[in-house]
Amino acid sequence: MVVSGVYWQKKLLPRHCPPLACDSAPLCRSTGLLPLACSQGSASFPVGSFPPGPVWSPPRMQGAAAHRAHQAPSTMGALGRPGTILLTYLLAALELTCLFMQFSILPYLSRRLGLDPVAFGYLQTTFGVLQLLGGPIFGRFADQRGARAALSLSFLAATAFYLLLAAACSPALPGVLLLFASRLPSVLMHTLPAAQMVITDLTEPEERPAALGRLGLCFGVGVILGSLLGGTLSTACGLHCPAVVASMANLLGAVLSFTCIPASTKGASVSAQAAQPGAPKLSVFDLKAITRLLLLPGVLPVFLVKVASGFPSGLFMIMFSIISMDFFQLEAAQAGYLMSFFGILQMVIQGLVIGRLSRRFSEEALLRASVLVFVVVGLAMALMSNILHFCFLMPGLVFSLCALNVVTDSMLTKAVSATDTGTMLGLCASVQPLTRTVGPTIGGLLYRSFGVPIFGHVQLAVNFVIFLFLWRNPVSHKGDKAR
Repeated sequence: MVVSGVYWQKKLLPRHCPPLACDSAPLCRSTGLLPLACSQGSASFPVGSFPPGPVWSPPRMQGAAAHRAHQAPSTMGALGRPGTILLTYLLAALELTCLFMQFSILPYLSRRLGLDPVAFGYLQTTFGVLQLLGGPIFGRFADQRGARAALSLSFLAATAFYLLLAAACSPALPGVLLLFASRLPSVLMHTLPAAQMVITDLTEPEERPAALGRLGLCFGVGVILGSLLGGTLSTACGLHCPAVVASMANLLGAVLSFTCIPASTKGASVSAQAAQPGAPKLSVFDLKAITRLLLLPGVLPVFLVKVASGFPSGLFMIMFSIISMDFFQLEAAQAGYLMSFFGILQMVIQGLVIGRLSRRFSEEALLRASVLVFVVVGLAMALMSNILHFCFLMPGLVFSLCALNVVTDSMLTKAVSATDTGTMLGLCASVQPLTRTVGPTIGGLLYRSFGVPIFGHVQLAVNFVIFLFLWRNPVSHKGDKAR
């Protein structure tokens, strides 16, 4: 039977329709209705048959819609996407609070155990090297095993870290040996990169800088609350008390991570693709796969900018405890107030200012601005002579540090696939341990030979060269490869 004209019936899964072959084709694509018969010129097709043509498929979703479609509700657990993000922020604040509690008692514990400055430097270097080696491997583990396993492992390692530190406070045990042994679990202590991976996976690309910037609030809470609790508990109950409290808090973090964080935040489609039967078996310790990310288009320039631009200011911050005593002539309490001011500035700038700027300006513009402010701060640092000058330039220094870290992390995670965001964030997390590892030697040599102004001169020169490079060679990425 041959029918002229067009008749329609509703179908759940349309088969195919000739693209632009008749007037009804656009309507067929937009409404999901299929023609029972189609008359096109002198050609007629029987009822229930379809003219030859490519298989019709719904239009592909782009951007935010596609990202939300990848996040299947069943993979988000009982908390849902907003609850998972909020819990991730709380877990990051908990870990950072415990970390700064440890920083507040470590110098006093080292002095009580009889460590000289050289041995204390070895202790800090050991911590930095282990963090440097563990960052990329932990990130790859997070990509393969999921957010729940990564956060749980990090908190369990931190629990062992603080228990060994508490044991080192006991006079009946070999304190120096236990103090160095307490550094060993730090190779797996990467809660902040794991939290960044969760935030990256669960936020849309255009919201990513603001979401990552809110982790600055967690850092500020950790600086202020951790320092306060560490000093108060150690004075009231002894040096072992902050370590015991931190171990219990991290054990609570491990329980919350295991029970409330979803097994994977990569999305259903990405997880299914990674679990295909024909997919090759991936190893957590595959260094070639880790370094391969740096060779992707546009990744290496941004990563080198991240390392080189922040390195001079990292040297200054490493030497700041000595500079505050020798150059600024500050007492211990005054130095503590200054660090609290630094933490509050970081909370405000990274948690509030960076998010607003990222909605109005491109990441390329923010990266250039951070490097340019580094240049101005370097010039001011070379000319400063008292603590008042440093207080005036501190907001610019904090803005540059926050903008550089947030923007480069966002750009690098957009440049890799969704299955590699954890590994890339692990590489980013290795930048700070690298500075802590080589910084004391280089910073001490520069400070002893040239004084405080050399840090400003180095920052000015390095970032001026980087600014010229960014001006002539844009490093922004077109689109979001991870989606």
